[in-house]
Amino acid sequence: MKLTLLIVLAAVFSLPAQAALKVATLHPLLADLARQVGGERVEVVEILKAGSDIHHFEPGGRDIAAMRGARYILACGKHLESYLDKLRDSVGSSIEVIEVGRTIPSLKMEPGQEIFLCCPHHAHSSIDPHWWHSADNMRRAARVLAAVFAEADPDGEKAYEHAAKAAGDRFSQLKKWAQNEIAAIPRGDRKLVTAHAAFGYFCKEYGFKSLPVLGIGRSDDISAQYIAQAIQIIRDNQIRAVFPEDQANPKVMAEIVRSTGARTGRPLIADGTASEAHTFETMLAHNVRAIVEALKP
Repeated sequence: MKLTLLIVLAAVFSLPAQAALKVATLHPLLADLARQVGGERVEVVEILKAGSDIHHFEPGGRDIAAMRGARYILACGKHLESYLDKLRDSVGSSIEVIEVGRTIPSLKMEPGQEIFLCCPHHAHSSIDPHWWHSADNMRRAARVLAAVFAEADPDGEKAYEHAAKAAGDRFSQLKKWAQNEIAAIPRGDRKLVTAHAAFGYFCKEYGFKSLPVLGIGRSDDISAQYIAQAIQIIRDNQIRAVFPEDQANPKVMAEIVRSTGARTGRPLIADGTASEAHTFETMLAHNVRAIVEALKP
């Protein structure tokens, strides 16, 4: 009898601890951040996975089923996920949708924004939803997750706060590394020509001027007049390189290269979903190295 009891107890104590909190994520960067902040207390279910297209994704029936039992759905916000109202109706009131970027200061595509070499008319007054290109914003997002997780799991409050601070410290160190690398580019040459308007927060954080050829979405229509305007700006500013993106159509950028003589830099990771780089650390490191390699003297 005693031996049987010991076997039962041993089996019970050998079972893995069950996560106190289940969350579903709509972006790989949010999934990684949720794991950093939540640790073993949080089970993360990735709905939008690496390699997906954030601008054209919409959850299907299997995705809705995978969210079952989650306390939260983590979204980027800033109008990136146009389907959120429909998603709320589908999952019901038992699952709360958290727009992580809601409290992060927004950048608008509009005249007067000092980071833009120009403002594409097709994106006028649009909010740039790509807030994750800033280390400071990622640090803010870590604090948002810590507060949200603690609301559902008060016993883990200190653990979440500590993990968010540790993540924030790592992001701050990465920002310092990026600043040191970018110092190799003369200030007058810090002009970033990209396929679509995804790098505003990066440009603001690291002192670049931005020239996005497309608008907020990579499939935005673009007029011949704006292409001609972009070509003239590149010539006037003697910009040496332009940057395609990992998921964007390269045709427009190829035309600009042919017309300006600028060289093509390595493709940048704009949306943070590249299979080979879908954490903030790997995405920023890739982009900084590609930009410095192409623009330094």
